[in-house]
Amino acid sequence: MPSTNRKVVEIARDIKSMKIRGAGKIARHAAEALLITAQQSKAKKPSTFVRELETSARLLLETRPTAVSLPNSIRFIMFRVIEAHKRNIKLRQLRQLAIKAATDFIQNSLKAVKSIGVIGAKRIGDGELIMTHCNSTAVIAILETAFNQGKHFEIFVCETRPRLQGRITAQTLNEIGIPTTLIVDGAIRHFMSRMDKVIVGADTVVANGAVINKIGTSTVALTAYESRVSFYVAAETYKFSPETMLGQYPKIEERDPSEILSKEELKEMPGVKVRNPSFDITPPHLINLIITERGIISPQAAFMIIREEFGLKALDESMKYQTYHLLS
Repeated sequence: MPSTNRKVVEIARDIKSMKIRGAGKIARHAAEALLITAQQSKAKKPSTFVRELETSARLLLETRPTAVSLPNSIRFIMFRVIEAHKRNIKLRQLRQLAIKAATDFIQNSLKAVKSIGVIGAKRIGDGELIMTHCNSTAVIAILETAFNQGKHFEIFVCETRPRLQGRITAQTLNEIGIPTTLIVDGAIRHFMSRMDKVIVGADTVVANGAVINKIGTSTVALTAYESRVSFYVAAETYKFSPETMLGQYPKIEERDPSEILSKEELKEMPGVKVRNPSFDITPPHLINLIITERGIISPQAAFMIIREEFGLKALDESMKYQTYHLLS
């Protein structure tokens, strides 16, 4: 088996350790890792080049099992490479194709965030109080765009334990100049009745319109529903999961107990079991709308987005070459 590029190993390690976090950033870095593999490959034959890419893809797929953006970015690149390899194209052309596919994905991802910012900003009104959870590039794009348009509003950011990604959001919004209040997760219900709306990001959107996002998102959504506060999701279409149309549901990642209690604290409580799920599922009936780069949709339209974005033929072909199968 071909050895893996040192920089690719570093990217995979940073994704797994959450040094690289956020579904969009994870997807772009995964594409970058395949780009580096293609650019620095020493392969002399197309078959060896493809195996090098598959080795890098396998390593990346082992890092984070829930965020569909990662396998979708890999699929975007690998499907094109595999199909071209079947046509017996020359090594130089195959390398160029892989480099273009990776570059296209990264550029399209960044354009999608910008478009979501423009579309979502139209839903922000003067004087509003808005709550968000965790750290989403798409949500920040919406808020920054609205702020730059001269709209005045205030954001309440949940800390988002245990990794405290909400603090990153609060710091970013503060640097932009948006009035921001950081709250502990336990205070969500205390403040929710004052909110005009909630906007969160997504790690995965499934075919029935449910959203998988950072743990605590479903609690925020349920509290918003109870308080009759609109709940919006901002998500690029590459976060929509084609596998869910075929009956495969994303695995909810559980992370190390040491994120909750230190090793010393765990030793002091040997009989205590610690569960640390990183994500939860928000059902579609709690979601008012989903903001994508292609426009605003209802959760029930997620099926159509997946069908249009990936196509039934592409789904069939995807079953023949599932990037998940690289793990086996």
